[in-house]
Amino acid sequence: MTSSLPTMHSRAKLGAVGEDLAQAHYERLGYTLIARNVRTRSGEIDLIVWYQKVLVFSEVRTRIVGPVDPLESIDSRKVRQVRRMASAWLASNHAPRGTVDLRLDAVGVTVDASGALLKLTCLEGAL
Repeated sequence: MTSSLPTMHSRAKLGAVGEDLAQAHYERLGYTLIARNVRTRSGEIDLIVWYQKVLVFSEVRTRIVGPVDPLESIDSRKVRQVRRMASAWLASNHAPRGTVDLRLDAVGVTVDASGALLKLTCLEGAL
């Protein structure tokens, strides 16, 4: 799957491309998108998806091809932030009917300069 970008210099555009690719990955696996780019007091949840009774909060990190893996940028502070955001969302929203488990995923997306997917790594329950 390729995405066309006017410029890769915009972090917002690069992030949106990565989120599109991560969302497509989840959907290929049968997940249903619940919400995307949800603002909370603690920050923004990139993706919330659901599959087989599991509600997943996903942090997506996107980089243009280079020496650094996108997942390396997720530190302990970010893990705490994602947990706070998930808790905040759950406090003000209903999980889909039948949800019995929660999971916090980290998705690393590497693209080339035109926005084409080179690598996607989804670490289930990593956060």
